[in-house]
Amino acid sequence: MKLFPAIDLYNGAAVRLLHGDYNKMTVYSNSPLLVALDFKSCGADAVHIVDLEGARDGTTPNFETVIKIKNESGLFCEIGGGVRSMQVIEKYLDAGLDRVILGTSALNDTNLLLRALDRYGDRIAVGADIKNGKIAVKGWLESSDVDIYTFCDKMQEYGVKTLICTDISTDGALKGANRALYKELTNKYCMNITASGGVSTLEDIAELKACGCYGAIIGRAYYEKKIDLRKAAKISK
Repeated sequence: MKLFPAIDLYNGAAVRLLHGDYNKMTVYSNSPLLVALDFKSCGADAVHIVDLEGARDGTTPNFETVIKIKNESGLFCEIGGGVRSMQVIEKYLDAGLDRVILGTSALNDTNLLLRALDRYGDRIAVGADIKNGKIAVKGWLESSDVDIYTFCDKMQEYGVKTLICTDISTDGALKGANRALYKELTNKYCMNITASGGVSTLEDIAELKACGCYGAIIGRAYYEKKIDLRKAAKISK
């Protein structure tokens, strides 16, 4: 299983939100690059990056920070947040990012998703952010009327290879991952499922690996030293 320690960017800093609420933001580091280098020193070989301002506004204000993390850490880098046009997709991938994640646009712009998949294949992932059983959009600020299974059915039909599923109810709460959900999705679909939200213990990592998850994202648990990233990296391999 691939481990993705996370860096959420806001105004050039590494931050975390509680339950996706921009009013409940904690700043953990003003040097996201140093955070990424620590991930690497702990044995991680990948990083999950989210531009929170981009997710909210549909822009790329933290682009230079993202590219610096990629170029100076050498980690596998996937980026999400505000990716709503081919121009933004090309901007990131042409600059050397390894994978781009479509969130709101995967739900609202099928044409963009299909064009991106046709051109870039598995360098395109889709984020399925769940709030009360429905897909959330626009940086988790709004809920759609599409349930997770209808959404996943469509993504698999379209040829999406990697799906990053976040249970917003557990995100940033350090209360454990929704293992039952991730196990169900892994068993039900042929896509690579990455678990996100609430991954906060070594037991979470072991259980997610055992149920066949492709990846797991660690966020707040790392920043608040609730999980030993070195041990998590060893367990995940």
